[in-house]
Amino acid sequence: MATSKLDERRLMSDEEFTLVEQTRYPVLGRLEDPALAELTRRLRERRDRARDIARRQRREVRGKGRQATTFEQQDAGNRQKARVLAEALTRINSERTHRKAEELRANARRAYAMRQEAETPARPDSGRSPRTGMRKNASHRRDRILNPMDAGRVLQAGKRAQAARDNA
Repeated sequence: MATSKLDERRLMSDEEFTLVEQTRYPVLGRLEDPALAELTRRLRERRDRARDIARRQRREVRGKGRQATTFEQQDAGNRQKARVLAEALTRINSERTHRKAEELRANARRAYAMRQEAETPARPDSGRSPRTGMRKNASHRRDRILNPMDAGRVLQAGKRAQAARDNA
């Protein structure tokens, strides 16, 4: 549940309140990345401190701390302060995610433009494809000189000629 600015002002010191005010959107959008990182670091430190104090106070109320505190002193707004600081950190993390996504989109647009501008390389023909149905495979054998039906006759004629030369 969101906390009103009046409650935030009441819960926090002036310095903490100015830190939380910087996480609201008109100001948050104008912050540069290094300033955003520094703001995140400072808010985390404050949140962790408020959370630790609230835990220690709850422990002391149960009687487990160094000294037991009374019920009136148990929570001097530290849990609420930690919650407000956590809300501020959530806003900052959302802004960082938004900026990262915008950067990735810009990179993708730039890569697409570079791809569109690039020349398409000349590619060789893809060769045979199955689009028009079955076709005869091209043969890599050398062409025959004779008709296959005459092969036996020619071979026999060669044998006879060789035998005649051998006997002569």
